[in-house]
This record gives sequence, C-alpha cells and structure tokens, in this order.
Amino acid sequence: MRSAPNGEAENSSEDSESRYEDDLDGEEDEQSIVKPNPYNILLQSLQQEAEQAEPRKKKRKLDRLDRPNSAAIETSALDDADENPLKEANGQEEDTTDGAPVEETLDEDEDSSDPFETHFGSFDENRVFECIQNIDQNSWRVEKHQNTVDRIFLSMPSSAKSTNTHYYQNKSKSPENLKLKKRLAAAAQSIIPSFDELQRELVPYVFNYSDLLFTSRTAQNAASLRYITCLHVLNHVFKTRDRVLKNNAKLANASDGDELELRDQGFTRPRVLLLLETRQSCAEMIETMMRLCEPEQQENKKRFQDGYTNNEDKFAEDRPEDFRELFEGNDDNDFRLGLKFTRKTVRYFSPFYTSDIILASPLGLRRIVENDDPKKRDHDFLSSIEVVIVDQADAMLQQNWEHVEYVFSHLNLQPREAHGCDFSRVRNWYLDGHARFWRQTIIFSAYNTPELNNLFNSSLLNFSGKAKVQPEYDGSYLSVNLPLKQTFSRMNPASPAADPDARFNYFTSAIIPSLTRHLQPADPTIGGPGILIFIPSYLDFVRLRNYFASSNATQNISFGSVSEYTDMPEVRRARAHFFNGRHAVLLYTGRAHHFRRYKIRGVKKVVFYGLPDNPIFYREIIEGFLGQTIAEGRVDAAEVGARVMFSKWDALKLERIVGTRRVGGMLRDKEGDTFDFIS
Repeated sequence: MRSAPNGEAENSSEDSESRYEDDLDGEEDEQSIVKPNPYNILLQSLQQEAEQAEPRKKKRKLDRLDRPNSAAIETSALDDADENPLKEANGQEEDTTDGAPVEETLDEDEDSSDPFETHFGSFDENRVFECIQNIDQNSWRVEKHQNTVDRIFLSMPSSAKSTNTHYYQNKSKSPENLKLKKRLAAAAQSIIPSFDELQRELVPYVFNYSDLLFTSRTAQNAASLRYITCLHVLNHVFKTRDRVLKNNAKLANASDGDELELRDQGFTRPRVLLLLETRQSCAEMIETMMRLCEPEQQENKKRFQDGYTNNEDKFAEDRPEDFRELFEGNDDNDFRLGLKFTRKTVRYFSPFYTSDIILASPLGLRRIVENDDPKKRDHDFLSSIEVVIVDQADAMLQQNWEHVEYVFSHLNLQPREAHGCDFSRVRNWYLDGHARFWRQTIIFSAYNTPELNNLFNSSLLNFSGKAKVQPEYDGSYLSVNLPLKQTFSRMNPASPAADPDARFNYFTSAIIPSLTRHLQPADPTIGGPGILIFIPSYLDFVRLRNYFASSNATQNISFGSVSEYTDMPEVRRARAHFFNGRHAVLLYTGRAHHFRRYKIRGVKKVVFYGLPDNPIFYREIIEGFLGQTIAEGRVDAAEVGARVMFSKWDALKLERIVGTRRVGGMLRDKEGDTFDFIS
C-alpha cells in the first residue's frame, strides 16, 4: 500500500543495489581473527621477562582468512577499527594507529547464572539434544498459568526435566535485577527505575531467551514493550561482541603449543533481526536504543533522520489512537537498515555483513532475499540470527502475511558462501544446522489469529521453551453505548477450507431474504435503507460484489462498494450515494477500514459477513456508524441493529467480541444457532 521515496539509498551506499556488499571503506569486522600487534607482544614479553626472568616466549601468529573485496588488516586484538580509522591508498588499507596499547574495556567475566551463558555457553548438551529430538517430533508439554489479566500457555519440550517455571515466577522489579552489561546497566536504571506491571510479567521470558507471543499490544503499552526489547537486544549484542574480542585476545596471546577451541560466532555477523511495519516505528525503536546505550558518536544520523522520521501531525485527534500510532509520521513500509555497534560509535546504514542488528519491514527484506536478478539474491546474512523481534504483527497481517512467512523460511539456513568466515570459531550448532533451536523469537500483536498461531507452532522452536500470552476478554459488544439488538448467527462448515462456501451459501439463502424486507422505497426525507455489509476478506468482497451485480435475487438492489483498492473519487461517490439513498447497500472491506478509518454516514443496519480481527473495528462500526445516524435524527434507536455471521473457525475473533466466558457456549450450543445480545 505504501512505496519507498524515490532515490532512497537503504544501506551501504547511494546505490541501493549494493546495500549489503562487503565493507570497502577500511572498517574492520571485530569478529574476524586478527594478527597480534608486534608492539603489544613486545610489551607483554618484556613484562614477563621482568617478573619471571624467563626467556621471551614466541607468540603464535594467527592467519586471517581472506575476506572477499577487502584486504587483510593488522591491528591489536582488542582494537576497534572505528576507533582507529583506516584509509585507503592505491587500493591498499594501512594501519594509521600510533602503536599505543589499547585499554582493556571488557569488564565482566562469564557468569554461570547469566541466561546468556546458560543458553549459548554452558548448557547441558545431553538435555538440549533430547529437547531438540522432541521438538523435531512436535512433542511439547503445555502448562497453563493465569494472572489477574492474562492467560499464559507455557510450552516446553516434553523431555525437559523441568519446565523452568521458576524463571517466570521470579519477576524482576527493575533493571538492577538483570544480568546486564555495565555500559547498559546505569542508563537502564536511570531511564527505567522500576518495571511496570506488564514489564515485570514479560521480562523473565524476554531475558531468559524463551520464545514469546504476546497478543495484548496496544498504543498505550507500546513504549514499555519497546524499552525491554531494546534493552535485551543491546545486552545480547554487547555480550556477543565482547565475547568475540576476549577470545581474539586469548588467541593472540596463545603460545605455539596451546590448543584453544573458542567457538563464539556464527557464519555471519548479524545477530538480531527486528521486523517492523513502518519507518516511523523503526525510528522509534532506534531512538530507544540510543537512549539506552548512549553512544559518543552516531555516524550517518542525519541521513537516517531525513529518510525515516516525519514529525508532522497528519491526522486529527478524533482519529483512533491505534490508527495514529501506526500511520502517524513516516508510514512507508518498504525499508531495511543495518546498525553496527562499536565501543563508542553507532553506524547507521552499515552493510548487512558488518552489521550487528538489521531492522527491516517484511516487504523490504523480502525484496533483498527475492531479488529479480538471481546474482543479487542473498539470504546468507540471516544465517546467524539469534534474536528476532516482530513488532505490530497485527499490522503486518493487514498487509501481506506471506512476506513474514517468507522471511522466517529463510532464517538460519546454511550459507551459500563463506563470507570470510573462520569455521574454527563457528559454534557447533550452526555447523550441525540446528541454529533455529537456539534462536529466540518475540512477537508483539494487538490480538491473536490463526496465522500467528501457525507461526508460533511451526517456526518458534526454541529449546528453552515458548510462551503465549493472551488476555481475558470482556467483549467489545459490552462497550457499545447504544440500546440496540445484536444478533449472532452461527454456521457449521466442516473445515476451514469449507468455510468460504458455507458462508456465501448462508448469506444468499438466509441473510438476503431478510434484507429485502427493509429495501422498500426510501422516504426522501430520511434517505435510503442504509445497509452496510462489512467484509473482512477481499476475496469474499469480490465474490459478493459479483453476486450483487449479476444475481436475479439482487437485481433490484442498488449498491456501492468501498475496498482498499477503490480510487478516492469512487470512494467519495459511493459514500455520497449511500448517504442520500441512491445506494441501498454498501459493501465495505476490513482493510479499507484499517488503512482509512472512513466515517460512513447513513448506516441504519450492519451485516458482518465475517467478524473483524481487530475488535476495535466492531465498536467503531456499531457505535460510530449507527450512533451517528441516531444522533442525526435520521432513524430511531429501536430501528437500528446488527447481524453477525460466524462459525467455529472464528473462535479467536468471536472471543474478542462476545467475551471469553461466552464464546465457548456459543460455539458448542446445540439448542440453536442464533444468539441475541442487547448492549
């Protein structure tokens, strides 16, 4: 629905086609094994001679694998390329450092109680292997927990000796209780002195590297979720980077006879993937990261702000809050961006293969992976992703969910090229093709859907378990402040595949005859019948539009239609004809309401051909459209009403509309298929 601005360069250069090539500007990748600096070796050996009066030991030189499109670089093992700029001369890179010893900045040793260690380091190999076997067999043990608001379904591989429930019962009250890098801890404590109730509930899952599907995201709690996820992401990136630098130092100082096996890397550098819906959400995520990590320098920040932020208010305050949160600012959903972190600097638009974090929309990332030019197709940069964050998954469902599924299908695959990888440093589970079992996936959505459940079941395979958090619903119909009748009619298709035909047959045989009773010649003083038919699926919309245009049963019914693809002049014409009565029926799609939030006037009766995924839509259509007609005096409150079609395959949608306590009875009741509610 939204396209990228012309001329936007997404990553490493103004040429968007080379956005993820190897870094050619002389910047070093800290994850490569580097040769020791002779000056540092001399200082260390002199110190040893002074203290031990022993002959200076010969240090082992470590040969760096050649990286494509870049020359070998010599620097101190603990040095940082961004702190010691390199320049190119005649196509060769030279070290411009002054030879001064580098100060040790790696401040913490391994902590066996740190979830980072227990998940990626000192885990029980036998237990993990058993868990992986059971995950492959889709064998999970599920526990249900309940708090004051949410239902929590905790799934663990059935062979696990413990469900690790104690992890989730010991809720942290503040960042002080977490195993954070020191460079993050102070800023986090300052910005988040104490966790709110929602953060305390989710922090154990997030920071213990469990998978999480959270289906209660709102515009109000978005900032709370953003802070804990950004804190977790930065903590993971910094710990991973420092581990690599520490091991570089160990190898640089090792003697010829030492045999060190230090497996601390994946095939490629990127560790974290954030799938976001708009550039504005990307800007908000990065702004939160910058507040937490407080870098001294931010390279290419101006370019980032110009391309990703828009502080102008595009919508009036009367628009719903969730709509303004999604579409305010820069709502372009075709983007991808690499972030590289060093000790003091953050670089925006870093090439993917030298990035620590990739932020992208599903569409933007798919265009890289599925390039029209076979030579430019690439997904190797996704091979070593260890943390995935999906924010506003409900908005992605309103776009093309296939993009999300496509991205997940290309995560943690074996790379096609080496990309300068030192395989002696690659963790064993990458070599074994088991990286997906270590990957943590966190999904935030405003509600749950069958698509999200399918992703949860098929792609969230973490051996540390996974949690699904769903709220208890009172029901949207209770929030409708109108004394009107809402009738729910149940269909009984045998399977989800049979649902579309069963729905259409029920509509044509049961709903259309009842509507024709209201299609009497209109009183010109009050307008036409005003029947709005809400259709969530575009395919169903096309089917009904063709039916109204060609069926004998509807040949005397004038109708208009508004979908997400309808041109604005046609939208204005359809709305005007519906309001003044020239059209008795208006067909209206769910995605049109999602993207535009039209205010349709003249609505007197509503038929829900299917329930909306978003329960807010139900209230807006019932209370907003019907309520406005009553307020204008065009109809009496007793004359308006709503008719809802549903089947057992709509259970998740129905629960949000009628409430958790009522949905079971409506789906299982054998005494009748019609349920009336008076709000």
